[in-house]
Amino acid sequence: AGRRPVNREFAIEARGLTKRFGDLVAVSQLDLDVPRGEIYGFLGPNGSGKSTTIRMLCGLLMPSDGNAVVLDTEVPGDARLLKPRIGYMTQKFSLFGDMTVLENLQFIGDIYSYPRRERGARIRELLERYNLHDQQRQLAGTMSGGQKQRLALACAVLHRPELLLLDEPTSAVDPQSRRDFWAALFRLAEAGTTILVSTHYMDEAERCHRLAILDRGVKVADGTPSELQASTGMHVVEVTASDPYHAQVVIAKIPEVASVTQLGVRLRVLIPESHDDPAGAVDAALRNAGLDAQATLSSATLEDVFVAVTLEPQRQAA
Repeated sequence: AGRRPVNREFAIEARGLTKRFGDLVAVSQLDLDVPRGEIYGFLGPNGSGKSTTIRMLCGLLMPSDGNAVVLDTEVPGDARLLKPRIGYMTQKFSLFGDMTVLENLQFIGDIYSYPRRERGARIRELLERYNLHDQQRQLAGTMSGGQKQRLALACAVLHRPELLLLDEPTSAVDPQSRRDFWAALFRLAEAGTTILVSTHYMDEAERCHRLAILDRGVKVADGTPSELQASTGMHVVEVTASDPYHAQVVIAKIPEVASVTQLGVRLRVLIPESHDDPAGAVDAALRNAGLDAQATLSSATLEDVFVAVTLEPQRQAA
């Protein structure tokens, strides 16, 4: 077969990517376009197909159907050619706990045949960049979650990959470590690395240049965070109530309401855009129930988007 023309725009293109495990369809007919040099997010709950997709894209798992081109390389056909050009990091960090920080990095250098004359300087650079210099003689198994995360990232980028595939890399670390990690990702993207990162944290999804939302193996939305927030298909009504629990009970009985979520004393209510006066409908129901509450129209957050696109179909059509 003739080689495909080099695509300068996208680092990943997938069409109809599907993975079945027996009767379970883990990923179904996934189309994906990941621009080069951007951070592209996979947002979805556990079991939505994020990890399975990433493993197919890096050649660790054979698709049941469909195909992908990753860095202009056919997957799974030429996946072995991809190995030196991608970095892969899982939520378990895949470190050798009985080896020191330095030994882990040296071992990765061996695996990727990083030139010996340059390896020492590259490892020293990474120890400084990821604040691991003082831990270089420490066994990886004795490190904190944040330290392990920084070491795993250093290992994943040691060979200067063009594409980083990160599978829920912040699920086991504290908030400060998450912020530091994302600062490191932006520096990598600024330098030209393409990053595909899966997460179930809304605040992380908002940091991505673009993202896809997966639900039970199906891509239900994709675009920039602002594009997604502008196209939920829902009015968002925010309710402030002195008794939010009873206000939620009342609002949930309104036929037009697709979803109502409590956030402290506030409620976020989603009503399909086909309804003319969403705030009025909510306000009237609260007044009729004798509740002290105010309903106002609000703009959508990414969490509202996620709720809207993962609703059961009959609720979306309410």
